[in-house]
Amino acid sequence: MNAPAPARPEALLHLLGADEDVVAYFAGVADLDASDPASHLLEDGIQLASGARLEQFARAASGDAFCFVGEGGEERPVAYVSLDGEAGPLALGLAELLQLCLVAPWWRDAPGRTAGELRAVAEEYREDVPDLDRRRDRAARALGFDPAGLPSEAAALARLAELSRGPVAAACLVVGYGNEPLAPLFGTAPNGPRAGS
Repeated sequence: MNAPAPARPEALLHLLGADEDVVAYFAGVADLDASDPASHLLEDGIQLASGARLEQFARAASGDAFCFVGEGGEERPVAYVSLDGEAGPLALGLAELLQLCLVAPWWRDAPGRTAGELRAVAEEYREDVPDLDRRRDRAARALGFDPAGLPSEAAALARLAELSRGPVAAACLVVGYGNEPLAPLFGTAPNGPRAGS
């Protein structure tokens, strides 16, 4: 995804936990809660196969973890670690993750679905959150993104599929007790709608 970087580099994580519009969208709609960092601790034994740093910065309501991979700031790869024993990369940097969540907050439901099935998932989200577009646009602006410049849903889901294979997936390989690898988050690549569909 090649959307412009937000206006406030290295400030996105702070806004995820402090800005009212951002928290309302990400915790309430996209199921990404960064409002209580002290509660964001990985289970014992969960680590990267490489031995690099795995730092949880947010969680889903289920307790699943959003984690930075390696050393650095918000530009680090982001992996998702599920309590169901699955893990995998979501984005190269926090800005890319936030764009994914802004345009496809239903990304967890993408793997294996057809374009038509994904449209049905999106419609369900819109029925549950009738003001979704307004909330998304307010959150995007608060983060420094132009809502009109966000990637399409198809591009965001294609990027997610791309990251689930190759060197990024290898760098984000998470193991549990006994150094057993967790199952890939996306055993099959997400089948997002094709551009123009």
